[in-house]
Amino acid sequence: MSELTLRSITSDDLPFLYQVYAGTRTEELAQTNWTDEQKAAFLQQQFAAQHDYYQANYPAARFQIIEQQGTPIGRLYVDRWVDQIRIMEIALLPDQRGHGIGTQLLEAIQSEGRQVGLPVTIHVERFNPALRWYERLGFRVAEDKGVYYFLKWAP
Repeated sequence: MSELTLRSITSDDLPFLYQVYAGTRTEELAQTNWTDEQKAAFLQQQFAAQHDYYQANYPAARFQIIEQQGTPIGRLYVDRWVDQIRIMEIALLPDQRGHGIGTQLLEAIQSEGRQVGLPVTIHVERFNPALRWYERLGFRVAEDKGVYYFLKWAP
């Protein structure tokens, strides 16, 4: 696998970040009877709300673009707190999934957690197929929050 790099997002990245976000909702929206225009409007509204929320509520977080050979392929949002490393978002474009990229990134964050002696945490929707991936990498359900599970990996 070629080397991955991370760089901070800029306002110029918003169209790409939207593309990544939309790629995470494709299967969910396929179950609706909405028109393409309705889906696009919904995705734009949801993306803007999420982006604004993250920027306002996680001012110290690192909002990064994942690049492979200089090409953007995903996003990684991580906040480092005194008691944990919180993964807010790890998402790849659909055609980049299943190639070990997410595992490489997650293992690097777990390595950081080991070095500083902190757990790594993330919220995952209970029906998200990635839940099995997190469990394979050692994350366990720490709390059932209804729609979401709060997962924790401890060094």
